[in-house]
Formats: sequence, C-alpha cells, structure tokens
Amino acid sequence: TYINPFVSFIDQRRWKCNLCYRVNDVPEEFMYNPLTRSYGEPHKRPEVQNSTVEFIASSDYMLRPPQPAVYLFVLDVSHNAVEAGYLTIVCQSLLENLDKLPGDSRTRIGFITFDSTVQFYNLQEGLSQPQMLIVSDIDEQKISSLQNLINTFQSVLQLIKDLLNALPNMFTNTRETHSALGPALQAAFKLMSPTGGRISVFQTQLPSLGAGLLHSREDPNQRSSTKHLGPATDFYKKLALDCSGQQTAVDLFLLSSQYSDLASLACMSKYSAGCIYYYPSFHRSHNPAQAEKLQKDLKRYLTRKIGFEAVMRIRCTKGLSIHTFHGNFFVRSTDLLSLANVNPDAGFAVQMSIEESLTDTSLVCFQTALLYTSSKGERRIRVHTLCLPVVSSLADVYAGADVQAVVCLLANMAVDRSVSSSLSDARDALVNAVVDSLAAYMSTASNLQQSMLIAPNSLKLFPLYILALLKQKAFRTGTSTRLDDRVYAMCQMKSQPLVHLMKMIHPNLYRIDKLIDEVITIHVNDRVVPQPPLQKLSAEKLTREGAFLMDCGSIFYIWIGKNCSNNFIKDVLGYPNYASVPQKMTQLPEVDALSSERTRSFISWLRDSRPLSPVLQVIKDENPAKTDFFQHLIEDRTEAAFSYYEFLLNIQQQICK
Repeated sequence: TYINPFVSFIDQRRWKCNLCYRVNDVPEEFMYNPLTRSYGEPHKRPEVQNSTVEFIASSDYMLRPPQPAVYLFVLDVSHNAVEAGYLTIVCQSLLENLDKLPGDSRTRIGFITFDSTVQFYNLQEGLSQPQMLIVSDIDEQKISSLQNLINTFQSVLQLIKDLLNALPNMFTNTRETHSALGPALQAAFKLMSPTGGRISVFQTQLPSLGAGLLHSREDPNQRSSTKHLGPATDFYKKLALDCSGQQTAVDLFLLSSQYSDLASLACMSKYSAGCIYYYPSFHRSHNPAQAEKLQKDLKRYLTRKIGFEAVMRIRCTKGLSIHTFHGNFFVRSTDLLSLANVNPDAGFAVQMSIEESLTDTSLVCFQTALLYTSSKGERRIRVHTLCLPVVSSLADVYAGADVQAVVCLLANMAVDRSVSSSLSDARDALVNAVVDSLAAYMSTASNLQQSMLIAPNSLKLFPLYILALLKQKAFRTGTSTRLDDRVYAMCQMKSQPLVHLMKMIHPNLYRIDKLIDEVITIHVNDRVVPQPPLQKLSAEKLTREGAFLMDCGSIFYIWIGKNCSNNFIKDVLGYPNYASVPQKMTQLPEVDALSSERTRSFISWLRDSRPLSPVLQVIKDENPAKTDFFQHLIEDRTEAAFSYYEFLLNIQQQICK
C-alpha cells in the first residue's frame, strides 16, 4: 500500500497501515517535508494530506528504459472504404494535429494500408517521397525484411505530410472489394513488438480474406434476435493478448454501412486495453452528422493524454476482496490489470465482496495504483485512495447508496450475463435487483402499508434507471435493433466512465424555446449560461408550441414542435418558419439575437463537459430520426415495453407475491 491520508501515526516514529493494520517505522527521510521545508512533521507531507497523488517512479519500477510514444495507423483502402470517404477526414485530421500528438523527440509513427493485399510505406530519412511496398502473399509476410517502416517523427515530418496529402486520392479507382484485416493486424503486431505503443485501425466492412476472416451472422428478418453477442473466432482475442504482452494496444474505428461483426472485431481492443469507436452508416457526404462526429472524435483522440506500458492494481482493507473487473484490459494475475495504453476517457468498474466480519472496524479503504510511462518517457505512479465508513444498521446502508454507481455496475454485470447466458436472463436479473433491494428495505420498515411501493430517498430513481436500461439498445427486446448496434452499446457499458454512461442510459431533456426568460443562470468565461429545469422523458412533456433539447451523451437532439414560435425558429435555427427547416440540419447558425446566443452558450456548456464531442440533430415531426428520439422517452409505453407507471406496478406485484 502507498502511504495515504487514512493511515494513522501512533507517534512520530511509527505509523499504522489502513489496509493491513501493520505497524511500521517512519523512515528517517520521511521526517522532512519538502513543501514546507520543515522537519519532524511526517503527517503534513503532501502524500499524507492528499488522497490523489502521483509519484515519479524509481528505476526499480522499470523492466526496461521507458518506451517512446509509437503510433501506427492501419487503414482500410478497399472499394467500400474509398466510397465512404473516411480517408480524407482521417488524413486531414492527422495533418492538423501532427504537432499536437503526445510525445517527445523520440516519438515514432508509421502507416499500413490494406485491401486484398497489405501495403507498407517506407518513410526513411533521405527519401524524396514515401515508397509503397505491397505484400500480396498475405499468409507469409516477410516483415523481418521490412525495415524503417516506423520512423522518428521529426526526422521524416515532410514525408509524413506528403503521404497524408496523397493517401485520399491514391485508391480512388480501386476495384478491390476484399478486406485482409487479419493479415494487416498481424503485420502491425510484428512492427510494434520491439517497442510497444498504439495501433489505430480503421475498418469499413467484414474482413473477407486471410487470417481472421468472418462471415455474416446477422439475419435481417430477426432484428430483435439476441444471438451472436459473443465472437465467432478467437483470432482477434489471441492477437490482442499477443499485443498486450508486447505493450501494444489496438484501437478500432469501425465505419460501416452494413453488418461487420463487431462482436468478433471488438476483441482486438477489449483485451489489449484499447478503445472502440463505431459510426454506423458512415458516409462523408450522405451522412454529414457522422462525418462531423468522426472529425471531432479524432481531434480528441489524437491530442488527449496517453500513458504507455501501464499496470493497475486495486487493493482494499483486510476482510474485503475484489473478484471481478470490468473495462478494457487483460487481467495478468489475480489482481493485476495490464493496460498497454491508458487514456483519460476510459472507465473501470470492480465488484468486491465482504469475506470476514467487519464488526471491529469503523472504516474501510480502497486504493488504486496505476504505474505507467508518460508520453514524455517518465515512469509514474498515480494513486487514488478512498475511505468509507462501516455501518451497522440497514437504514444507514441504504442512506449511503449511490444509485448511479449501482446502476452502472449492474449494467456491466448484465452485459457479462447476456454473453455468457442469455439476454433474457440478464433482463430478469436487472428487474430482480430492484425487487430484492426494495423488498428488503420495505421489510425493515414494519409500520409501512404493504400496498404501497416504498423506496429509500437514495434509491428513488432506481426503478426508473433500470427501466431505462431495459429499453437501452444493449438490452431491449421486441424492437428492431441491428446486431452491431447492440454489441457497441454493450462495449460502451463496459468501458465508459459513469457520467457518460448515465447520459446514455437516461438522457437529459430540456425545454429551450424560452431560455431568455430563464431565471437561473451561471456565468462561464464571460458567457451567460441559462440552466433550464430537467423534464421527464415522456411525450406528454413535448408541447407543440415548444422546442426541446435531449442530451444523450454522444448526440444532441433538438425537437421542434409544429406550432413553435416563428421568432425562435428565425433567431435560433435561421429559417423563416417551421416548414422551411430542412430535414438534415446538424448545426445552429450564429444569429445576432439574444435567444440564439443563449441557446448556443447552453449547448456549448453541455459540450464542454465531456471528452467526445456530441453531434447535433434537429428533428421535426416527419423526420426519419424521430423514432430514435422517441425511443429515448423511456417513461412512455411502447409495443414491447412497459411505461414507467406499469413498471412500478409490476415491481410492486413481484414484491407482494
């Protein structure tokens, strides 16, 4: 355990650990406080005053010198990919952000493209232009003879720029429809093995050639089917574990217009501590919202902080044990998570159990320690310590419940249950969690009328959130859901931080056509940001005279009522009336009017609070995207699912059985 604010100093010379209770000597050098430059007050040192600290690690924490930042981009250039037009956006984004990639003078970068063959690019110093090398015998790649494919960034900057400018047009007339993704990944693994680093894969279809080829498993007539949630082959998991062993993570960008078996492809990222981005029906010109989303996501992805060759361990007080971890990583030994890359947008969840009686103790602690190499080549240890009280009455347990943490952990458990058992099992388990916890609470309060459904204050929203989860793409039944969409929702449940996950599960709805009259406002950087109240997620809240904004985390919907005032439509949307607002509107114009300024400042305030930039979609009654919007109104009844009121009645009946 790292020393932390919850240890106790018995006297100046001895301290007691808060996890194993052992008494230790205070080392001589710890008596000195480097911040105050005083001696003899060990309890005032920064690591004993702060529950989040970062230590610079000594060479004992290194198996080898800290690795440089190494980035390898693996790009699909088949006919499908060229037609979708994603290469232009990726190359443009890289050109704009090359100088902002995290790293130092040792940073290295390389490129591979693939269709039915795999193409490498020699960016050796001294060349006047990049050289393309094509390997057509994809099963027997002689990578060993291909040197200088990943080069120090600064020395070949002009070659990289030339390549990025040329790539979007190099394959314009291609007739190649096949995709040799597996062989391209095997080549990438061999190139990265000496150093470790990050592989970024862009894929637009089902891999059809060589190792790791896949066949379609989706039956379009069975869109509500819940089969095939697991991988069809172990190729991608094995590859990920090989990568993880060589300190390499694989990030997947799937930009597909048809089924691509994400359940199999996702394994390359899940087990290598990578991340997954998914853009269904991606097309640069036909689907401007997705194109804009890719552009914004890439900007964040390329410039955010990154840690390399990391391991994370979570320790807890004697008597507790941690047994299940959720997130993208590989569990190397019982409690050591191997993270080839670590980034600020990843979330983790853990399950613990109480192994021994805690009656003798009033506090328990959890400590997570992350050992990583920064992009500047420094070995660091980031430590978070959390301390919680032990209570003896059930009422206190309920009072301390964090409903959002409960819901997000259950969502993670439900994903595992869906894959290992079945979706219906997972759905039953979610409902049972509500029934059991409320039944236990009601049985402690004996004076309650049993005919009412009673929940403690902390869990008032528990049934609503679970109903929302049951209607989420990951777990819903009876509604047509594309298999890749369902699988992606499950991937997000397992890897998103809590705040983002909650917006996915239960979006926020605001009325925005009267923001200038809003009484409550806050001031952010010289901007006035109105704070409209939250609305219930029900169609009865949507008045025809109003305009509403729904924040789903990665997408904002603005729904315009048929009789919405022309002033609002003119000032905020920039059109004279309702009829003239176009179907595909993804941006708000800058109009010199107070309501326009307030609406834009409210939306950018919401945007600034998250890592991935959400796209905006304006919706009218006849818009095809309307169904997506209405599916998020989870308090309402649908053909296949309860309304909130019916769900509460159902819970109550099960408790009273």
